[in-house]
Formats: sequence, C-alpha cells, structure tokens
Amino acid sequence: MSNTQNQFDKKSEAWSARFSEPVSELVKRYTASIFFETRLAPFDIQGSLAHAEMLSHVGVISQQDYADIQKGMSQILDEISRGELKWQLDLEDVHLNIEKRLVELIGDAGKRLHTGRSRNDQVATDIRLWLRSEIDTSAALLVELRKALAKMALEHHATIMPGFTHLQVAQPVTFGHHLLAYAEMFGRDYQRLMDCRKRVNQLPLGAAALAGTSYPIDRERVAKTLGFDGVCRNSLDAVSDRDFAIEFCAATSLVMTHISRLSEELILWMSPRVGFITLADRFCTGSSIMPQKKNPDVPELARGKTGRVNGNLIGLLTLMKGQPLAYNKDNQEDKEGLFDSADTLRDTLTIFVDMVSGIKVKADNMRAAALQGFSTATDLADYLVKKGLPFRDAHEAVALAVRQCEQKGIDLADLSLAELKAINSSVEDDVFAVLTLEGSVSARNHIGGTAPERVKAEAERILAE
Repeated sequence: MSNTQNQFDKKSEAWSARFSEPVSELVKRYTASIFFETRLAPFDIQGSLAHAEMLSHVGVISQQDYADIQKGMSQILDEISRGELKWQLDLEDVHLNIEKRLVELIGDAGKRLHTGRSRNDQVATDIRLWLRSEIDTSAALLVELRKALAKMALEHHATIMPGFTHLQVAQPVTFGHHLLAYAEMFGRDYQRLMDCRKRVNQLPLGAAALAGTSYPIDRERVAKTLGFDGVCRNSLDAVSDRDFAIEFCAATSLVMTHISRLSEELILWMSPRVGFITLADRFCTGSSIMPQKKNPDVPELARGKTGRVNGNLIGLLTLMKGQPLAYNKDNQEDKEGLFDSADTLRDTLTIFVDMVSGIKVKADNMRAAALQGFSTATDLADYLVKKGLPFRDAHEAVALAVRQCEQKGIDLADLSLAELKAINSSVEDDVFAVLTLEGSVSARNHIGGTAPERVKAEAERILAE
C-alpha cells in the first residue's frame, strides 16, 4: 500500500445490513475513489448545504436540523482546510466520509441530510460545481495570455520577421502579426470554454439514484442557491451524463494543441541556428555535462503534456461509449483524467502568461532572416500585375528572376533596374520600394493584414476588451 493510502483510517464499514461478509482489503482499494477526489470536498459541502436548506424550506427536515447541519459542515470545512479530517478508506469516497463525520458531530440530523438524494446525483453535482470553478479560472488565464500576446504584439507591431509556409521563407510579416495569430486561437479557446460552461452549469441534484424522488423537493430553489442556470431535465440522463466532462476535455485538448504549436515555435526561435528570441532563465534549464546549454524546458514539456491531455479525452470517450443507462461504477473513472486535464491546463496557462511576457526579441536577427529566401517575390509579381501583366505571366517572370538571383548569390532587391527591366519592360524606378521588407508588409493594409498600423490596431483592440 502506498504512503498516500496509508494515511486513511480504516476503522468503519460503510455497508453492513445487506452483506454477509466484509469487502476484501484489495477490493476496498480497487473500488475506492477517496485517494484522488478529496478536492471535491468543499463543493460537496456547498451542494449539501443547498440541499439541506431546500429540505428545510419544503418541510422535509426541521429548521433545527438545518441549523445543526450548517454548524457541523462549518466545522468539517475547517477540519479539511487544516488537514485534520481523517479520510477513511472503508467509506469509499468523499461523500460518505463527510456524512460520517457530520453524524459524529451532530447525530441524527446528519443522517437526515441524505433524504431525497443519492450519491449518483450528489457526485454529478459536485463535479459540475468543481468544473465550473476550473472553467472560470482557466478562462480568466486565457484572457491574461491573450493580453500578454497583444501587449508584446503592440511593442513589435513593426518588427519584421520572415513568414513561413512549409518551414520555408514565404513572405515578410511582423512579429506582432505572428503573435496575434495565437491571440486569435486563444480567443476561440476562451469562447469554447465559456460555451462549455453553459452545459456544465445545469443542476443534476434531485435526480436521486436514477428516477427522481417521492419527496416534495424544489430543484429550482437549489439551482438558484448554487448559481446554476437551470436543472437537468431527465433524471436518467442527469446521473449518467458525462458529456460536460468530455466537452471540457475536448476544449482543453484544443487549448493545449495551440500551446504546443506556440511551444514548437518558441523552441525553434530560441535555437542558436535561428536566434529570434531568448526566454527568461527561470523557464529554462542547463545541462549536466554541457555548461553552455540553455534548454527551453517549459515549452518542451508543455508540448509533451499536450499528449497526456489528448489521452484523457480519449479515455473519457472510451469510458462512456458502451454504458447503458443509468449510472454505472465505470463512471468513477471519469475523475482522474478530468482532474489531470484541468490541472495541466491551469498550470500551463499560468506559466505561459509569465513566460510570454518575458520574451526578449532579437529584431536584427529576424530582419536578417526575412532578407533570405526572396521573401518579396510575391510583391514583385503583384507589381507587374498592377502594370498590366496577367498574374500567371507575372508569376513565371519573377520565378525566372529568382533563378537568376540564385545563380548570382544575390537578392531580388540587388538586381539593377536594367536587369529588372529585362524581366518586363514595364518595370520602373518605383519597383525598389516594392522590394523592401517595409514596403512589403505596409502594402498589406487591410483587416487581418500584416501592415504595422493594422497590427497596432488589432493589439489595441484586444487590450481594450
């Protein structure tokens, strides 16, 4: 047994009247969820208090019972926060542990708390309360990350770098424009999380085990108390649905995919062979044998953690694919992957907000790289089109010019006016303005374009949100 498992007190049995022999120690450990779900405890107490208030309001329990439950739960919450509550393996889960402690503290009133509910709708409620909180935290971090990207984009709205397709130099862009591409991705991620929150924020409590309850409960009252938007409309679905968890894991996988893409670029840009940026030392490590090394460990690990988050999504999808209605013990396996995805997302976003804000840009290196690979070739083709040449003919003419430059080891901008006129007689002195990096990016002055003034406007728009 692990050290984590050893901390649990094994003194009481949760089940006695129905069974003629105790559960084996191995089965107890195999079926228990208390090892990993104690994080649900505050939300379990929150849901139980709302349930108790409703039972008191409709007259199922007395006002004194409700007052005793409030007092007992307050003490349990304090014990949990101080690390003094002894979690008992025999009680399987966080719900029965809290209930057992409540009965110890207040007697029969604690036994009445479970009236009109089941652990099935109780755990479904706890997970939704917890997940709603996690969504709010991660959504706020996505806003911070977007603003960090926008702030740096504003600072570098005119810093020129090569834009790539197929990892080959394609056309010049600004570093600010490149960063804002990720701001757009994270903006969509924020929207997905907030849309997911709408479906998370529905109350299952009141569905009981699977069929509802015969007590005169007021589910809408509990939903309002807990801040839910509404109630789950079918009791069978309410206790067995894990769509909301799958949807969150899918949204998390997309966030981490975007984090991974950004990480890959940070790693490439930091390589001495590229040398576009440096990361702050606190996000890097050295080598045990090579003293010169500064390794981008944080983005590398974030890139790797994307795999585990994707795995959690597949695990949940597989968990649910063969389950008949309603609740099955399989659903206990929904938590560890869900918890891990939420933890990974929250920690990753927290770190990336800080890391992005501390990027140091090597603008000269970026500009030098943009001068390689004939990045203004498309601008020359566009110039010829504006002079009346059909685009396909202009494309072929510039391709021949690029071949000539490669043979001479020079850039298009290094060709003489006579050499450019040889490509097409319509070329005039104004062609050299077109062939500059600044001319290239400035020409793309439309919504979504890389012109510095557009980048500045987009960054300011995000910062003002």
